[in-house]
Amino acid sequence: MKVATFNVNGVNGRLPVLLRWLEEEQPDIVCLQELKAPQDKFPAAAIRDLGYDAIWHGQKSWNGVAILSRVGEIHETRRGLPDDPDSTQSRYIEAAVNGIIVGGLYLPNGNPRPGPKFDYKLAWFERLLTHAAALLASGLPVVLAGDFNVMPTEADVYRPERWVDDALFAPEVRALYARLLGQGWTDSLRALHPDETIYTFWDYFRNAYGRNAGLRIDHLLVSPALAGRLDDAQVDRHVRGWEKTSDHAPTWIRLADGGAAPGSGRPGRRRKGLG
Repeated sequence: MKVATFNVNGVNGRLPVLLRWLEEEQPDIVCLQELKAPQDKFPAAAIRDLGYDAIWHGQKSWNGVAILSRVGEIHETRRGLPDDPDSTQSRYIEAAVNGIIVGGLYLPNGNPRPGPKFDYKLAWFERLLTHAAALLASGLPVVLAGDFNVMPTEADVYRPERWVDDALFAPEVRALYARLLGQGWTDSLRALHPDETIYTFWDYFRNAYGRNAGLRIDHLLVSPALAGRLDDAQVDRHVRGWEKTSDHAPTWIRLADGGAAPGSGRPGRRRKGLG
């Protein structure tokens, strides 16, 4: 089963890119971020024509998250994190799909730092940590996928010295991500490609994509119940080169049908190379 995340940077404006990618790569479950569309403007019909069901949590002009599936019904379990005092920002959606729990998220950017936006990012991340711990405690197979807006290490950013003051690379944010992994989650891309240069985002400016001056900010974390089934993890980097595309590239994992016993926490076999 192929589970993907894609920050589309406007689901309607970049719908041809999304539909082309869905048709060519045929992921089974997809988490989308930055829909930038109100609830009644989500392009459900066009996506359904490709064989995907969908649930979405829209917001006019900003944010917005969705889950798509072509492998069974989507049973929504949550929209928004518990105890979120600001329900106006559509940043989290969760569902049971084909035997796993999928949490799709769009973590706040947090810039400028310091300031109220950065404080909001830290508070939102803390609520995510609390909810993630509850998901782990359930023992269920869970994937947390989305745009985390954090580069976990210096290996995840081109020219890290240029990002020392940015909210995506702030020590506080990286420490929160490390705490999340410390709960028992597996960072799929890093687990299977520990030493490779991997980016999922390239800015539109200064020919960032052409120079491969990127960031790794889109992540798929799997719970111990799924770690033994982790078979592959890749970035569809070529999609970033398409016309009128997002500044993010789709990122995905493949889960084997069998694998190690649930809870073993051992990644599956590694495959070289990124898409």
